[in-house]
Amino acid sequence: MNLLDPQLARVLDHSPDLAAAIGRGEIETVYQPQYGLPAEQVIGAEALARWQHPDLGEIGAGPLFAIAAEQGARIRLSQHIVDNAFAEFARWPGQFRLSVNVLPEEVAAPDFAPAFLARVNASGIDPRRLTLEITEEVLLGELARVAVSLDTLREAGLRIALDDFGAGFCNFRYLKILPLDYLKLDRSMVDGIAADARDLAVLRGIIAMASALDLRVIAEGIETERQLAIVTQEGCDTFQGFLRAAPMPAERFRALLEDQLAV
Repeated sequence: MNLLDPQLARVLDHSPDLAAAIGRGEIETVYQPQYGLPAEQVIGAEALARWQHPDLGEIGAGPLFAIAAEQGARIRLSQHIVDNAFAEFARWPGQFRLSVNVLPEEVAAPDFAPAFLARVNASGIDPRRLTLEITEEVLLGELARVAVSLDTLREAGLRIALDDFGAGFCNFRYLKILPLDYLKLDRSMVDGIAADARDLAVLRGIIAMASALDLRVIAEGIETERQLAIVTQEGCDTFQGFLRAAPMPAERFRALLEDQLAV
């Protein structure tokens, strides 16, 4: 069973012990393939979280982090997902990339950059193949400190993506102050582009702005061939979505990489 937003209250009512589940290794890190455009070849994946709960069924990232917030375990959950992804990433061929998400409270911490780089180095992965996804939830008052941390990570080779772009109120100070490499469009920015001229105009405006700022654009939530054709034609660099692949277990994603390399 997939848990959608209307079912979130039911999940919270059960109060599943997330910290115990993390300790038992029950929280799985899954991988959604990302495809380069226009060739549509897999270039990497985004690491996401899933919990196959024995009573509640599959709990996705949104409900998981809501549970974690209720139980004071958000940072522990986030670090668990990323550490799992780092261990798996070490097994991938060298040309593929990994994208991981970090919480606003993580990236705003004074010691975030050195602590994160220590985890990267301990895993033995190449930081130049790693993308860090942050959201606009970072408090405006902490932008200067966050920018310094992200600069440190970029100097080490990481790339930085501003995730969920367009999902809420966009403050353009983020684009002025933060050292970014990618804008990652929220799925709401592509939902209507095949049917609504205004939605398409907004997409074009964002891509034009990104190009002027020397930022690459990732389209998320691609579910139809028409959406894919449009984001390709308009100049997006990368896409992910159920049209080509849902998030999948590590073993299946590795098999996908092997199949592509064998062609």
